[in-house]
Amino acid sequence: MGYKQSQGNHILFFNHSSLGGVTTLIVYVDDIIVTRNNDAEKRLLSQCLSQEFEMKIVRRLKYFLGIEVAYFKNSIFLSQQKYVIDLLQETGKTTCKPVNSPISSKLICLAHIRPDIAYAVSVIIKFMHNPKQIHLQAAYHVLHFLKGITGKDILFKKHDYLALEVYTDVDYAGSIVDQRSTSGYCTFLGGNLITWRSKKQNVVSRSSAEAEFRAMAQGICEILWVNIILKDLKINIDGPMKLYCDNKSMINIAHNPIQHDRTKHRD
Repeated sequence: MGYKQSQGNHILFFNHSSLGGVTTLIVYVDDIIVTRNNDAEKRLLSQCLSQEFEMKIVRRLKYFLGIEVAYFKNSIFLSQQKYVIDLLQETGKTTCKPVNSPISSKLICLAHIRPDIAYAVSVIIKFMHNPKQIHLQAAYHVLHFLKGITGKDILFKKHDYLALEVYTDVDYAGSIVDQRSTSGYCTFLGGNLITWRSKKQNVVSRSSAEAEFRAMAQGICEILWVNIILKDLKINIDGPMKLYCDNKSMINIAHNPIQHDRTKHRD
């Protein structure tokens, strides 16, 4: 049995393995996604849940948390176009002029399947409990950006390989307020983007190499968690897990064992 709670969206993940297969439940308030590689047991589980709760069973996933799901041959398309259009109508921004960047260099707001606004989202929510006019303008800026990219969403395509990879990067001392760096990573499974994150580091890094270390540590934690989920689902990846970064200092340290002594505090 596996379990994880997503802190940002309060989504519960349950994985259960048995001799007959693997069952996964994703629960958000009163919405539940049930997956299993055994159709008979999946139907039995749905019947058991229906006996305890009043439920409406939809056979194929079409809409969840503002995400529309479309199925094609060997691919799945995730879109938030309807959610964006509804948001623009609600805020009176349906006729706004689109912009080319999601944030001016200050704030953010919104991102289920949009890694391009992940950083923008992480900034605006810091002020959600005490917003001011400048923060509202920053949120409107994000809406203007979304107006220009409706229909550009995420496509999951079936490939002949199932490699697990993570790319990490860092904006060294990017914050002009506290000189802290912002870490970012993107995780790919079989060439498809599955998770991503952009978050300011908790401490001030004293070098670009140290900042890169922290970003890599977050990427490693993410790829290990994804691998655990895949094992629970009885899915085997092709080859070793791979971590990519573009920092020359980190690459040189990794290739030169003599320099490993300088990084023992970060083993």
